[in-house]
Amino acid sequence: MTQTAIRWEKDADNIVTLTLDDPTSSANTMNELYTRSMADTVARLQAEKADIKGVIVTSAKKTFFAGGDLKTLIQAGPEHAAQFEAGVTEIKRQLRVLETLGKPVVAALNGTALGGGLEIALACHRRIALNNPKAEFGLPEVSLGLLPGGGGVTRIIRMLGIQNGLMNVLMQGQRMKPAKALSAGIIDEIAETPEEMIAKARAWILANPAAQQAWDVKGYKMPGGTPSTPALAMNLPAFPSNLRKQLKGAQDNYPAPKAIMCAAVEGAQVDFDSALKIEGRYFTKLAVGKHSKNMIKAFFFDLQKINGGGSRPSKTTYPEWKSKKVGILGAGMMGQGIAYVSAMSGIEVVLIDAAQEAAERGKAYTQKLLEKRVSKGQMTKEAAAEKLALITPTTDYSLLAGADLVIEAVFEDRKIKADVTKRAEAACGAELVMASNTSTLPITGLAEASRNAKNYIGLHFFSPVDKMPLVEIIMGKETGDEALAKAFDYVLQIKKTPIVVNDSRGFFTSRVFGTFCMEGVNMLAEGWNPISIEQAAAQAGMPVGPLAVLDEVNLELTRKVRLQTEKDLAAEGLPPLPVDAAVPVIDKMLNEFKRPGKKDGAGFYEYPADGKKFIWPELFKAFMKADKAQPSPADFAELQERLLYRQSIEAARCYEEGVLRSVADANIGSIFGIGMAPWTGGQLQYINFIGVKEFVRRADELAAKHGARFTPPKLLRDMAEKGETFQ
Repeated sequence: MTQTAIRWEKDADNIVTLTLDDPTSSANTMNELYTRSMADTVARLQAEKADIKGVIVTSAKKTFFAGGDLKTLIQAGPEHAAQFEAGVTEIKRQLRVLETLGKPVVAALNGTALGGGLEIALACHRRIALNNPKAEFGLPEVSLGLLPGGGGVTRIIRMLGIQNGLMNVLMQGQRMKPAKALSAGIIDEIAETPEEMIAKARAWILANPAAQQAWDVKGYKMPGGTPSTPALAMNLPAFPSNLRKQLKGAQDNYPAPKAIMCAAVEGAQVDFDSALKIEGRYFTKLAVGKHSKNMIKAFFFDLQKINGGGSRPSKTTYPEWKSKKVGILGAGMMGQGIAYVSAMSGIEVVLIDAAQEAAERGKAYTQKLLEKRVSKGQMTKEAAAEKLALITPTTDYSLLAGADLVIEAVFEDRKIKADVTKRAEAACGAELVMASNTSTLPITGLAEASRNAKNYIGLHFFSPVDKMPLVEIIMGKETGDEALAKAFDYVLQIKKTPIVVNDSRGFFTSRVFGTFCMEGVNMLAEGWNPISIEQAAAQAGMPVGPLAVLDEVNLELTRKVRLQTEKDLAAEGLPPLPVDAAVPVIDKMLNEFKRPGKKDGAGFYEYPADGKKFIWPELFKAFMKADKAQPSPADFAELQERLLYRQSIEAARCYEEGVLRSVADANIGSIFGIGMAPWTGGQLQYINFIGVKEFVRRADELAAKHGARFTPPKLLRDMAEKGETFQ
């Protein structure tokens, strides 16, 4: 018997139920088996339609349909464009047959329908979703550098109109819960149970025997009008400029949003089938391009590997673990954030500070965030009160008794960290996992204060903790696998993404992040216009410019870290830090100009109380040179290149030195923790994007021109010679 991904059942009322159920996978995807199965299914529907009253499309999986087959898609290069477009055209042909069958077709969405899954549902005349709290609906292809290529753009625009369709569904790639999807108009009805869902689908079919898509009915008019409608025509010219503003000038590195906009507007001016062809051409161009490959690798394959436990010790040896009680030492900015995310995950929290008032302020931070959620209708008052009650603010270390994990988040001072570590461990059992939130100090050294270095580990959170998705787990030289497994599980428990790195000064994220910041100051030292430096970062795809970032971090802290590092290197008999032109600039900002950063209202930027920040005017006089006030296009492109190359070279060094344990950790860590431009796919994937051989050649040019910091490590030279890439 031929294998199929679609089961056919016809009941006594002659209603056919098509159950999507790929026997080769735990999820349904638009793979070769699906395409062949759907072709056979729609052919049978056409042949037997005289004996059919309607069709229900549902799924046997936990999700309705997972979307496109990304394993196949990521392999498609420009040379496969014609073949790829033909395959996409066939998928759309099948869905077009389904919606023009002349019989009512209902999608019974038992779970998540994203991307291709929702596109199947959009080709049905009615969409009824199960009120499943885990279910999500939407067309998130833009986040992978793609557009919905299975008819999603064409149908959404005809359902919702150009403006609503673009803004509310297509351009942002929102993933919506059932209620939101209903209000957005991408599903029509919600059912509380599977039985009710199917019953509603059957009832609708029987009540609507002549169902058609709105766009197939004579006299159909697109909501909001077409591009030739005067009111819409007046607004359309603003769309591209708004997109440029949204992408901060980096639109060339994010071709998907522009392609979605073009497919929508061009498709709205022609008939439905011609619009599908236009959509298909734009989709193919994106799919075979390198930008989508980067984003698919990072946001699907690398992220899936990490969240799936790729960096975690075996669950067979170390079973899945959940923390029940967490102690947090230090109720400052980081400690209070860690307390919040822990309590939100249902973990009991003891928040300790040297003063009771400070501990209370730390708890008040959670209260404020909870009140905000309640005011937005995201949480009930009762649920918020339960979460808040989980946090106990105190100065009493004895209240840590029974804690299975303690995280110190005190000042970056070894003596203070050692003191609080000893006090916490004295109050807890031998199985306690002791963690430090340090961002720079080596874990191996901090573990010397612990009674059990095997259970001492680094948990580096990012600020603000409630918003930043990453936690960097740092393994000291003596940290054991059991501590790693527990730390990894805790990070997943609080709904963060964990990467695992080995110990070193600055670990991975702080070390590489520092190169981005300091390269921006090096440019300032060379005399480049500070506005050009910040704009180069924006157009390269970085979320914030290096000067603005340093203001956030604080220049005084930056100098303290540098001086501590120099002191440590000298004590260890290691070579000093290389001479860097950025250092005198930072010293001058602190010593002469007294401008340490945002916290003091004065750094590279001015921070007016009643307006937006702007570059401090005296910065131009102090550092900018006349011949570099207006960089040429080539100079500006090189500024962008330097900011990205500098980070990727340092990431490659981390990989060579064994600080990074996997390519996935490097790519996801750099995007989620540092803000590496998402279009690159991460710092090591950026090297793949350029091509390792070409990257090494260009890095050597930059090193000859700007200094040894751009010299590629031996690892990259060896990879270039062997034709290898980061996998």
